[in-house]
Amino acid sequence: MQSPRSWRPVLPVLCASLWMATVGNAPLWRELGALGLLSAQSGWLLALCLGGTLAAALFALLSLLAWRPLLKPAIAFLLAATAFGAYFMWTFRVVIDATMATNTLQTDWHETRALLTPQLGLVVLVGWLLPMWLVWRAPLVYGNWKSRALRNTGAAAAGLLIAVGLVLASFQPLASTMRNHKQVRYLLNPLNSLYAFGQTAVGGKRRPPGVVALGTDAKVAAGNGKPPLLVLVLGETGRSGNFGINGYARDTTPELARAGVTSFRNAWSCGTSTAASVPCMFSHFGREGFAARERDSENLMDVLQHAGLAVLWLDNQPGGCKGVCDRVPTVDVSASKDPQLCASGECLDAILLKGLDERIAALPAERRARGVVLVMHQMGSHGPAYSLRSPPAFKRFLPECTSSHLPDCDVQAVRNAYDNTIAYTDHVLGSAITWLRGRADFDTALLYVSDHGESLGENNLYLHGLPYAIAPDVQKHVPWVTWMSPGFEQATGITGACLRADVDKPVSHDNLFHSVLGLMRVSTSAYQRGLDAYAHCAAP
Repeated sequence: MQSPRSWRPVLPVLCASLWMATVGNAPLWRELGALGLLSAQSGWLLALCLGGTLAAALFALLSLLAWRPLLKPAIAFLLAATAFGAYFMWTFRVVIDATMATNTLQTDWHETRALLTPQLGLVVLVGWLLPMWLVWRAPLVYGNWKSRALRNTGAAAAGLLIAVGLVLASFQPLASTMRNHKQVRYLLNPLNSLYAFGQTAVGGKRRPPGVVALGTDAKVAAGNGKPPLLVLVLGETGRSGNFGINGYARDTTPELARAGVTSFRNAWSCGTSTAASVPCMFSHFGREGFAARERDSENLMDVLQHAGLAVLWLDNQPGGCKGVCDRVPTVDVSASKDPQLCASGECLDAILLKGLDERIAALPAERRARGVVLVMHQMGSHGPAYSLRSPPAFKRFLPECTSSHLPDCDVQAVRNAYDNTIAYTDHVLGSAITWLRGRADFDTALLYVSDHGESLGENNLYLHGLPYAIAPDVQKHVPWVTWMSPGFEQATGITGACLRADVDKPVSHDNLFHSVLGLMRVSTSAYQRGLDAYAHCAAP
């Protein structure tokens, strides 16, 4: 017998759908208001129809799942996705797309810990745990499976019909909004998250298994001098505009300036996140080709190894090398226990410089005789906990933001904390150059390129990871810094004077693969001289 206090599943389905479509989409309503769309003549129609369409679509989805073992877990899952998505989109003005989904899946505990703020806890409590508790304790009557199947199908069909009707009713303002303001489509919470994670899961299985070999014909050009030693520093979250050597008002890079480096000021990234940029910048495809590739391929590190060079990847990123270093010798220095450099549980980037002579000596002698490429993957300026990325001695710009909830801080305090990370990166790079100058047994060089940039509160945007087409330039404009010893310049014909004449020419991550091969004098069919950023200065 049915209890007088029992409800049919349609009630929690309807309530949850309306909650997610309205309160859970606060970032969407804020964005529409900021664009002036809600104050336009048809603004009320746009808001009503867009909110109604979201609610109807969610109602249809949950109606299909309105079975005794499924409904409450499904509502709990969607409420959680809505709460977390709303928090991050509201706080940092990021969007949830496939790239952000990949970043989320590859996030480790150290990165997650920095995001656990009281504000997030409050949103989770009000937006997820409280409504989930109300749904979970509600007694529901499902009836027999035949009647339930009919009701579920009918409710889902009704939801879809309402959604289609609302889209048609507001087609003109809705189509105009989606066409002219592409970021809006990424704010449809939680449907955007479901689509992004689904796309990521399917995309990972779309390409056939296995890796296509690349550059197996690679050889190092014979030389009469010393073997080359290149330190390739893979920067993290570096903004070109915050480097003093690129004209920034603050002197954030005094050591690089004293070292006489060359800095390409017009350099651009392959993506706006580590997960997107790092595999792309080490590939031979270029940004457009990397997205369209049908098979996974070997990368720059593999080709250098095919050429017989000694290769070593040092990683201070707990998130790892994103598959780039899978087939070459690798050391994870982020797990070091150094009491000075790793006292907080995370290691400062100076850990990358410890024991380098011993690491070089441990590489195979026959490969060292041809040359060495040492990759250092930084922690760099990884946010939002910028204050953790620099030691006290390098906190030159104060006061700095020490909160991971960046909107709590004054924009200048956020910039101070970030600039301190650049000042520390300058010291790490300067120390690496000092070490290279002391290696008399090699012709030495250093190349520093960051994976992507960062938003520091401009237009109320924080962090990075926006879709490339709509991301601001500060998330894509990256530093590209080169230093060469006199011996390296003589061996390659590339001089600082020649490079400095072209510091404003456009370069991008598309050039990195070919530029490193050119610097190391590697001959291979995979090399394209036209994409080598140094070729115009190099000896034939």
